[in-house]
Amino acid sequence: MEIISDYGHVFIVLAVIFGLYMTWGIGANDVANAMGTSVGSGAITVKQAILIAAIFEFAGAFIAGGNVTKTIRKGIIDPASIVANPEILVLGMLAALLAAGVWLMIASSRGWPVSTTHSIIGAVIGFALAGIGVDAVEWGKVTLIAASWVVSPLLGGILAFLLMMSIHRLILNTDNPFRNAKRWAPAYIFLVGFIISLVTLFKGLKHLDIELSPGMSFIAALFFGTGTAFIGWLLVRRVTIDPEADRKFHFASVEKVFIPMMLFTACAMAFAHGSNDVANGIGPLAAVVSIVQSGGEVAQDSSLPLWILVLGGAGIVVGLATMGYRVMKTIGKQITQLTPSRGYCAELAAAATVVLASRTGLPVSTTHIAVGAVIGVGLARGIGAIDLRVIGNIIISWVVTLPIGAALAALFFFILKGIFL
Repeated sequence: MEIISDYGHVFIVLAVIFGLYMTWGIGANDVANAMGTSVGSGAITVKQAILIAAIFEFAGAFIAGGNVTKTIRKGIIDPASIVANPEILVLGMLAALLAAGVWLMIASSRGWPVSTTHSIIGAVIGFALAGIGVDAVEWGKVTLIAASWVVSPLLGGILAFLLMMSIHRLILNTDNPFRNAKRWAPAYIFLVGFIISLVTLFKGLKHLDIELSPGMSFIAALFFGTGTAFIGWLLVRRVTIDPEADRKFHFASVEKVFIPMMLFTACAMAFAHGSNDVANGIGPLAAVVSIVQSGGEVAQDSSLPLWILVLGGAGIVVGLATMGYRVMKTIGKQITQLTPSRGYCAELAAAATVVLASRTGLPVSTTHIAVGAVIGVGLARGIGAIDLRVIGNIIISWVVTLPIGAALAALFFFILKGIFL
């Protein structure tokens, strides 16, 4: 307890620095995944993606980021054995933040879309092994995380493939693709509004005082989807055929119809992401602040001050603006060639899979889902449409995320322990 009282302010300052670093990594990697399909398809530019993220990621974190967050991420470790030594948990959370931030920086610089959730979980496991013991880790949870390497991309890929095939059947492979694109556009835009609002209502508002039943959430999503469809219809009806563009690419005018859909998905996915995954960076930060301010009490839940949410939102935006373009390039350009219609399918499939996972408790990663969805869209045109070498590199980066995060956290924990203890 004396360590907490002697170095409490130092711990908070370090937590803020490391937390900002971690959320910067989230912006550079995870947010870039959400924006990658929109940018890669040509629906929006990198500058527009940064602007959208600046507004909607920050809004998601600030409005729906939550009042309470689990300080022990997803029950990965049991802190019961160190209740009498809260300084161990403080140093462990600091080490986990720094380790996850370092790995995300390395992955982002290489353009690898890795899971920020798995990065912080791997780091927490590393600290637990180094600072508490093997028995402190919930190994059953770790097995489920490993299973998500297959489950996440598979679910996202299958749904994206089915959506793409529906667009081929209803629009692209018809006698008048442009007319049918405008005819079906409101229905597809309704799906965007409906699915994305479900993401926000089911996941983004779960930490708010507002409690909505599944039925109420469904009804609210129906209204939101209908409103989105109407706005989309107003935008789509203004799209006209461009004979010059169609001469170079037969479906150029058809693809213009899908651009408004991508704008909706980009904004909504950014909001949903900001409201959910910002906890990966600020959860351990909130744990440190809570322990220090309580004088050393280790609690499973801790109040989340507004300034921590603001810090997390700011870090995410800066991360996307400074290094997010590398991961956006991988997702949007290198796996397969994306157009607005393909990007729409990939982004909607990713959102829908998150909704499914949030209601069933499947251990999925939004990053893995996004990659799987892009692969699924590519497979709709045949195996030759995807770059298997790029996919191989991505899968390797997924597999090594947990052990590297754990190893870095253990190293940083011993360094911090040597300094303060």
